[in-house]
Amino acid sequence: MSGRPRDRASLDAVRRLETRLEGPLLIEPTVRGDGRGFFLESYRRETMADLGVDVDFVQDNHSRSARGVVRGMHFQVGDGQAKLVRCARGSILDVLVDLRRGSPTFGEWEGHELTDKNGHQVFAPVGFAHGFCVTSDVADVAYKCSSYYAPEVERGIAYDDPDVGIEWPEDIELLVSERDRTAPRLKDVAGELPFVHEPGPAGQFRHRAV
Repeated sequence: MSGRPRDRASLDAVRRLETRLEGPLLIEPTVRGDGRGFFLESYRRETMADLGVDVDFVQDNHSRSARGVVRGMHFQVGDGQAKLVRCARGSILDVLVDLRRGSPTFGEWEGHELTDKNGHQVFAPVGFAHGFCVTSDVADVAYKCSSYYAPEVERGIAYDDPDVGIEWPEDIELLVSERDRTAPRLKDVAGELPFVHEPGPAGQFRHRAV
């Protein structure tokens, strides 16, 4: 950590909101708007580190999807991959599933609405599957990744796994790729997951490859 004093404005630029699952973070920025539009600070390394996003991001991705598109539920093996996700245009239901063996919430999910108006971001740490459903006519999703894309470590679980029970929007026709439609159920890959939860005083966990 740097010894220089922090800019008060940077500390007030974002705040951490309450989440049910331990590990992921829901982050709310300060949105400053007027008749011309708005401005928000979407990423400042030292401020995010203070909130718990102490990750070296190496790749930024940007996807555009139509209403009803579901992308998920994806994760990466090996060293895993953490993500910082926001919706730059439109709105999405962003969903995480706990894949950490030994976690008291293993197999449980949590969803958050991310929109271009609320500016909220989700930090998905290593050990969670991630996905989203577009609830606007079109949505641009931008996210930072802690590792480079590598197809050999890409994995997924079924977006409609009945044991997980994600409640996707009911008033939207879901559009799902063949890859995601045929992904295995969590119970079929649980024994192969390399994510281990070791709770500590602050709810820390570690990850290892097995």
